[in-house]
Amino acid sequence: MKPAQTELAPAQIELGDVSVTRVKEYYGSVGMTPGQFLPTAPEEAWRDSTAWHAPDFLDPRTNIVNSAVQSWLLRSEGKTILVDTGVGNHKERPYSPVWSHLRTGFLAELARAGVAPEDVDIVINTHLHVDHVGWNTRLDGREWVPTFPNATYLLPKDDYDFWNPENGHEPLLGRGNQNVFEDSVAPVHRAGQVRLWEGGHRIDGNLRLDAAPGHTPGSCVLTLVSGTDRAVFVGDLLHSPVQLVDPDHNSCFCEDPAGARATRRRILGWAADHNALVVPAHLGGHGAAEVERSGSAFAVKGWAPFTPYAREEATAAQEARA
Repeated sequence: MKPAQTELAPAQIELGDVSVTRVKEYYGSVGMTPGQFLPTAPEEAWRDSTAWHAPDFLDPRTNIVNSAVQSWLLRSEGKTILVDTGVGNHKERPYSPVWSHLRTGFLAELARAGVAPEDVDIVINTHLHVDHVGWNTRLDGREWVPTFPNATYLLPKDDYDFWNPENGHEPLLGRGNQNVFEDSVAPVHRAGQVRLWEGGHRIDGNLRLDAAPGHTPGSCVLTLVSGTDRAVFVGDLLHSPVQLVDPDHNSCFCEDPAGARATRRRILGWAADHNALVVPAHLGGHGAAEVERSGSAFAVKGWAPFTPYAREEATAAQEARA
């Protein structure tokens, strides 16, 4: 794992033949206390690892969780691949006000990484929650159109079916995902750019998608194996270092709590056994970690060399809203 960062580019590392760049949309408060965010995690789980959490993952002044919304930009075998697309701009989110009507510089951040929207070959949505599909589309006049006009969007079919309002499912998130399918999923499907997959999907010689249900029915992970390097992009399989240490704690957003715990243990076990970097969607700080087994649980062996977001960004995050 080799850092490869220039002064003008976002943090980037090399994993075998694959480059991985961190592209920020938002970093700051999500308006929830630790007890609200991880309801089963006791206070001491946060208190005993304060050095890990404050201030990158928890604001000690307010006791509010800090979180990052970011995409992972991969370059592999000549393809430009974007893993998750954040919240998006101008989206109407009446039941998720923290994500409503944002005006972030995400596309400018992508440009700093040397990528224009038309350069993206593949978009991967690890699942179809509000903060993972938003930049699938952009507002063109009064219409939502694909942001990445030349990309194939790889969507897990189980999540596509679950979140499609026509199927009448009642998610744990309630109305928190309202409008998301209509403005960020359906338009790319109508444009003929979606490939729905089930079970597993091989992208190239370095990258493979596999089902990892629990957080949502169609949640998936992207596994990178290139040379001697390993990584697993886990989406919302975990949100906090608390879950790296004790994978039995779910976020309040997990549709199937038992399934989420089992999947998290399985993936962390694989990562520990294969010396793989664990890359969640929402970690601030260094963004990713290597783990090792510690009895029946796990421990953080080391953090990735991504540059942490500036501390002051969290307090200024509200300015991203209109």
